[in-house]
Amino acid sequence: MRVEQFVLAYRIEQDRIRAMLPEGFESLRPVLRINAEIRDEKDVYLEFNTPVSHDRKRGWLNIAHWDGDLTFHREGNITTVTSPFFRLIYTTVGIEGGCPAENDNEGTFFTDDNPPFRHAEIITAKKQFCDCEFAWLFHDDNAHGKSIGKTLPAFCEEQSKHYDHIALTVENAAAIPCRQVLGCYVVRFER
Repeated sequence: MRVEQFVLAYRIEQDRIRAMLPEGFESLRPVLRINAEIRDEKDVYLEFNTPVSHDRKRGWLNIAHWDGDLTFHREGNITTVTSPFFRLIYTTVGIEGGCPAENDNEGTFFTDDNPPFRHAEIITAKKQFCDCEFAWLFHDDNAHGKSIGKTLPAFCEEQSKHYDHIALTVENAAAIPCRQVLGCYVVRFER
């Protein structure tokens, strides 16, 4: 299968995501990540994750994933992925490089799937950096943002606010405002 994977990470208030995590999970960084995959130029798959540690493993906790109700459109170097609840626009810029989070990722935790942990996929293809903008569309005040043309780091923040626990749902996580798009790239590979 030919895969084009569009990856976007954005900074949020870490205390807000801490209040949503299931018992036993620890937030590693104030980040939410979106992975959109175009598979064989026809199907679109989307994941929404946050970095965590659990059971002595470090990786991503899957908040939600979809493999239907998504479409894509291309025009030159611009790819747009849309659904009734989400919009992502990627513009490739021709610069290649790596992703710093790859060295801190053993895989992805799923709370609603079997198996509950999927080991990280090894992808050796070069990443191509992009400019991007995104918006969650569940509600008018959902997270949205635009990249600034460079990759920025995100470090764990000390807890400064206490929020009551709420369920880790896509609607609750999408309501956490985007403070800054940290980076985005596309990688093309065979799976």
